[in-house]
Amino acid sequence: MEQTPCPGCRERDARIAELEARVQELEGRFHDLTKPPTPPRAPSAMPKPPAKTPTGKKPGGQPGHPPHLKMLLPAERVKHTEIYVPQECEHCHQPLPAQAGPHDPPPLRHQVAELPELAAEITEYQGHARTCPCCGKLTRAAIPEAIRAHSVGPRLTATLSYFAGCHGVSKRGLEEISEAVFQAPIALGTIANLEQEMSAALAPAHQQAVEAVRQAPVKHVDETGWKQAGKKRWLWTAATQNVVAFIIDVFRNITALRKLIGPTLSGILCSDRWRAYDHVELLQRQVCWAHLKRNWEKLQERGGKAKIIAERCLSVQKRVFELWHLYRGGGCSRIQMDDGMAPLMLELLDVLHAGLRCRDGKTKRFCARLLKLYPALWTFVVIDGVEPTNNHAERVQRRAVLWRRRSFGCHSAAGCRFVERILTVVQSLRLQQRSVVSFLHEAIEAHRSGHPAPALVLEG
Repeated sequence: MEQTPCPGCRERDARIAELEARVQELEGRFHDLTKPPTPPRAPSAMPKPPAKTPTGKKPGGQPGHPPHLKMLLPAERVKHTEIYVPQECEHCHQPLPAQAGPHDPPPLRHQVAELPELAAEITEYQGHARTCPCCGKLTRAAIPEAIRAHSVGPRLTATLSYFAGCHGVSKRGLEEISEAVFQAPIALGTIANLEQEMSAALAPAHQQAVEAVRQAPVKHVDETGWKQAGKKRWLWTAATQNVVAFIIDVFRNITALRKLIGPTLSGILCSDRWRAYDHVELLQRQVCWAHLKRNWEKLQERGGKAKIIAERCLSVQKRVFELWHLYRGGGCSRIQMDDGMAPLMLELLDVLHAGLRCRDGKTKRFCARLLKLYPALWTFVVIDGVEPTNNHAERVQRRAVLWRRRSFGCHSAAGCRFVERILTVVQSLRLQQRSVVSFLHEAIEAHRSGHPAPALVLEG
């Protein structure tokens, strides 16, 4: 018969169990302190964006997309023509006439483009010497200095400059193209000399472009970073519908801006909200709505009151662009667009005043700054020819941004001048749908012969 433990025994057993648990806890802590430290974990990768939902559509152009058909070149561009004429009827097998009849349709046409053998034409100039039979003296014919001044002709110079300015090919790349494609080996130093010669030839065209954008009634201006020998520079862009001008300057301020648009602004300036543009009168400015949309989307991510303010601003922005695109597409008149914009102006004004009462400091400061610029948000409604965004300047500046990413800028001030001038000419000619290579050829020929440079800005 088991004996019931006395109260003292029960108290003893409970105390022993408590001490054993305490010992196990201390042993665990000691083990944690004495084990080797765990190496720090690498920072976790950025969270992956949510997977896109498959649309079920095939890659490429979708039904209803306007086709981009191959353009047939005119007859004067065709060098050889091969004619295929059916010999007999495919139904009754009777002979068919060689000449087309009055009811025969025009022939099917298919053109194949091919390059001839690309080998640069090499012209050798020889200065011969003759000994006089009377006195025995030697007389040598001198090669004209104008010929000896150049070892690369104007057309090859223009083509290499086109590759550099239009497609960002490096100097070593141009050296390889000249040898591998045109079978004309050129030293790397010669490539650099040709670049500077082309830069001098394009100086008048660059000045024409700068004067044209200064006098334009509407100009889009933007700036982006650049490098000169590793030091910070700024590439400024001013663009109209037909002309673009680039300059590279040390500063990103009003002084640099005036070098581009002139000491006194003429017309309307479309830009973002960088503080250098605050020196321009509000009635002569158009603030870019595309930049504002990105700002509002960032405020939306903050949540809280900032999100509410941002969503209301984005709602106004959406309706503004719907009305603008309707007008641009011919769906409404200018007067109808103005009438539709009026309530949106008042609505956005109310939203920004509500943002001033927001407890979120960033939202409050943003709304206060935007209220100071508020008239410049609606210049496109008042003045015909003004766009609500600065996308035009950003599009023409894209080629410069790609150049910077490939080459990290320039090594000298002379290199920066070449970038300014070649980009100005290339982007202006693209807007005018003119041949870049032909213009560069004319410019270098005029420069070498001392004739007037070709006009980059066409009158009318």
